[in-house]
Amino acid sequence: MNERPPSHFDSVESRRSTSSRRRMTPARRLYYFLGLPVLRGLIRLLTSTYRVEKIIGAEHIEPFIADGAVCAPAYWHQHHVIGSTLIRSWIQRGFKACFLVSGSVDGDVPERVARAWGAEVIRGSANQSGALALRDQQRMMKNGYSIVTTADGPRGPKYEFKAGTILMARIAGVPIVPIGCAAERAWYLRRWDDFMIPKPFSRVAIAIGEPLPVPKSIALDDLEPVRENVQEAVMSLMRDCEQALKPA
Repeated sequence: MNERPPSHFDSVESRRSTSSRRRMTPARRLYYFLGLPVLRGLIRLLTSTYRVEKIIGAEHIEPFIADGAVCAPAYWHQHHVIGSTLIRSWIQRGFKACFLVSGSVDGDVPERVARAWGAEVIRGSANQSGALALRDQQRMMKNGYSIVTTADGPRGPKYEFKAGTILMARIAGVPIVPIGCAAERAWYLRRWDDFMIPKPFSRVAIAIGEPLPVPKSIALDDLEPVRENVQEAVMSLMRDCEQALKPA
């Protein structure tokens, strides 16, 4: 019988993928300790140059900031640079955000960056610790935190809204707030998500959609149409942003 106490499962080490050989070694800890301030400075410098052309639907998030209501903001993994910068601006206005970050070693840097912004973080993997992450999400939402997700991450497929975010919103009875964005000029990394890093001084457009409710009463078998509806909402917002950046 396993004699380890339940608190063992709250350790991020217990949530790392067993298929990965990467571990948080002393050398890696030192590298992160020395490199993190530089990375944070570069991110702040880069994002400060972006020229936000338009924020479509900004009014949709205002009640959640003003009243402290809980929601589930979601954007594509590809758009994390712009999406997380938007969330950071909300945090500065009192929005209580909690990011869902991979339990892998690669997630340690995003966790530290998010905490430096004043956000909370849940570590977890859909494959290794999905139930534990879902439990943590419910606990944080009960404490008034909105869970921010990159809804097609961490491994894709790109632009496919994962059912886990829908299930989380259903259990908590909170609406999903879809977010889309686009950049006039950007670098795209050669990864599954074509991760986008807008170039310095690029024009940027952001769209925030109407909150989409996921009622607690809806049957699990009926969640697929809801998932498809939310997925199309994020795609539509992305297209609106791309259109907003086109020359008149």
